[in-house]
Amino acid sequence: MQKILLAEDDPNLGDLLKDYLELKGKFDITLATDGEKALEEFRKSEFDLCIFDVMMPKKDGFTLGKEVRKLNSTMPIIFATAKGMMEDKTQAFELGGDDYITKPFRVEELLLRINALLKRASKDKEEELADKFEIGSYFFDYTSQIITYKGQQQKLSTKEAELLRLLCLKKNDVLTREEALKKIWHDDNYFTGRSMDVFLSKLRKYLKEDTSVEIVNVHGRGYKLLVS
Repeated sequence: MQKILLAEDDPNLGDLLKDYLELKGKFDITLATDGEKALEEFRKSEFDLCIFDVMMPKKDGFTLGKEVRKLNSTMPIIFATAKGMMEDKTQAFELGGDDYITKPFRVEELLLRINALLKRASKDKEEELADKFEIGSYFFDYTSQIITYKGQQQKLSTKEAELLRLLCLKKNDVLTREEALKKIWHDDNYFTGRSMDVFLSKLRKYLKEDTSVEIVNVHGRGYKLLVS
C-alpha cells in the first residue's frame, strides 16, 4: 500500500480527504494538521507522495515543501491552496512542486492527479535503474560504458554513455535538446550545445554498422534514436 503524507489544517477537509483516499485510492494516509507536524512525520516515515495545503499555521506549505525537498529531492509533491493567483502557482513549481490544485476541488480530480504522479514517479525510478539496452544488433552496457557488436567492443566516454542512455530511454521517441543538455551538462547554452553535437556525431559513427539503427535530428525539437 502506497503511503501519502497529507498536510491540511482544516480538520473537516483533512478527514474527508483522508477517508476518501483510503477508501477509493487504497492509500495509507498520514494526516498532519500543521506544517511542523507534517515535517516531523516526514522525518519519521517513508512516503510515496505528499499533499501540502499552502495556507497552514506554524509552517506554510511552501516552506514545508522546500524543507522536504532538502531531505528528498525526488519526492512527488502536490500543493493545494484556496488562492489561484499566478504567482502562487509559479512559486509552487519553482520550489519543486510536481502539481498544483486550487480549492475548492473535487476529490475525484485529486485522486486522478495523485495516480498520474505516482505512475510517473514509478517510471522515473525504473529509468534510473535501467543500465542495459539492446539497440538493433548492438548491446549497450551503460555501467561499463561499452557497446558490443558481433563480439567487437567500443568503449565510450562518460558523456557519450550518458547521451546514448538518454536516447535509449526515449527510443523511437524525441529526446529534446534541452532535456539532454540539462541532464548531462546542467546547462543549455550555445557552447554546451556545440559540444553535444560532437558527441552525437561520434555515437552515429559507433552505430553505423547496423542499418536498422539511426540517430536523426528532429528539427526544432531534438533527436530520435530510431530502431526499425
